[in-house]
Amino acid sequence: MDLSTRAVATACVAAAVAVAAFFGPLTLTLAAGALALLVAIGWPSLLDHPAPGGSRLVVALAGLGAVAATGATQGEPALRNLPLVLAMAVVLAFVAELLRTDGRPRLVESLFGTTSGVVVAVSCAGWIAAGRSDAGASLVVTCAVALAVASAVSALPLPGWWGAVATVALAVVAGGVVSAVMPMLSVLSGLWSGVVAGLLVAALHTLFDQLPGLSRRTAAATAIVLPVAVGGTLIFVVGRVIVG
Repeated sequence: MDLSTRAVATACVAAAVAVAAFFGPLTLTLAAGALALLVAIGWPSLLDHPAPGGSRLVVALAGLGAVAATGATQGEPALRNLPLVLAMAVVLAFVAELLRTDGRPRLVESLFGTTSGVVVAVSCAGWIAAGRSDAGASLVVTCAVALAVASAVSALPLPGWWGAVATVALAVVAGGVVSAVMPMLSVLSGLWSGVVAGLLVAALHTLFDQLPGLSRRTAAATAIVLPVAVGGTLIFVVGRVIVG
């Protein structure tokens, strides 16, 4: 799957999250759970993990556990149970390595790959928390649209750093425009959402686009949802710090 196809698919995933926010907390929670599962399915293939089965299971349990814990948490802070989920997931990552029967080659790489996947999957729960912020659906929709625009722009064949500059700039414009028509959300918050979305997409594009694992379908699927998944917690931070 080439870059332009993945970029369009990422934009569609971000748009789906925006639509889910309009239908309420339950739909947004289901969307976050689906993101976590898609991360888990292809994460070992994306990183060429030496023990994909155990890694995939641990990442899936961590992501779904984080989504379930956040969805069931009442009041603020909405993410207060995530440290426990992360701690249990790290323990499971060590257990998965202990249960390997292949001689445990590339042990450190395997453990690091699993724990990094756990962090990405757990980040999906940030969308649920963002939906409960003061701006609520307006914040989620604005950030999702900015991610969609940034993903689409990242596929343009621009030389050198111009691609990253254009990605961030147009994401900022998109965030500002959408926030101007959204209730309970200032234009400044929309601009900051665009900055976060643009930088995130540009950084992940630089980090993962040259990985050989992208030739596999499962790895490509994870690469597609990766900016949206990681964006969950970052967008929540924007909502807490900027929006209040």
